[in-house]
Amino acid sequence: MRALPLLAPAAALLATLLTGCATGPSPTQIRLDNLDARVSKIERVVSNGSLVQLAQQQSSLQAEVSTLRGRLDRLEQSNQRLSRQQHDLYADLSKRVSALEQQSAAEQAAIQAAAAASAGSGSAGSASGAGAAGSSGSAAAGASSNSGSMAGMLPGVTPTQQSVYEQAFGALKAGSYSVAISGFEGFLKSYPTSPLAPNAEYWLGEAHYVNQNFNQAEKCFRTVLKKWPDSGKAPAALFDLGNTLIAQGKVHAGRAALRKVVKRYPGTDVAKRAASTLSQPSQ
Repeated sequence: MRALPLLAPAAALLATLLTGCATGPSPTQIRLDNLDARVSKIERVVSNGSLVQLAQQQSSLQAEVSTLRGRLDRLEQSNQRLSRQQHDLYADLSKRVSALEQQSAAEQAAIQAAAAASAGSGSAGSASGAGAAGSSGSAAAGASSNSGSMAGMLPGVTPTQQSVYEQAFGALKAGSYSVAISGFEGFLKSYPTSPLAPNAEYWLGEAHYVNQNFNQAEKCFRTVLKKWPDSGKAPAALFDLGNTLIAQGKVHAGRAALRKVVKRYPGTDVAKRAASTLSQPSQ
């Protein structure tokens, strides 16, 4: 019986501990509950595919950036190539205009000499008639010299046609390409059958080219080849058509046109320039 009093305090202590455990969760249990909640949240995120979608979006963005960088590099290379082509075109155009001017000067001198000889041997029956003929010949030679005398070079070219053409050609030589384009277009509209029409169409194409309007330049060069295949501008038109196609990115067609130049006009200056272009690596 004496053991009962000794057990009473231990029982009371055990009851107190049990009561305390019943009143609230233990710290360990709280941690377990928090961990379980976090795991459940992660499982929900993964099940929704958010992380997977984020990774896919990142990969897609990286691929787009890589693609854009490649395009930028190609655009920079294309811009450098076009700049070189335009520089070469300006130099070539200046060279051809200078050659044309020299040719015109030589032909002017020949025409003036012919006019003077004709005036000197005009009418043998009348001194006054000879004087009048000489005066007329000198005046005609002077007018021809002042206007560039292309009207005298090509039969059928009227002074009016000559004046309109040379205004446009003068703008081209001065680098006023928009003015030259308007002038040559007006000439071709007013005088489509003029002997100067092939030249006007060709130089119109050149003016469009230096303005980097390659579509219009291509049309002009093709028009020269179609309407005036035997004109003096046909070889240069075919050569410039090839360069225009290359500038548009139609490298295969452009090089094919240049090969035609070499084949059709062997030994000429334009054929040599075409061969030089063909010797360069394809862009």
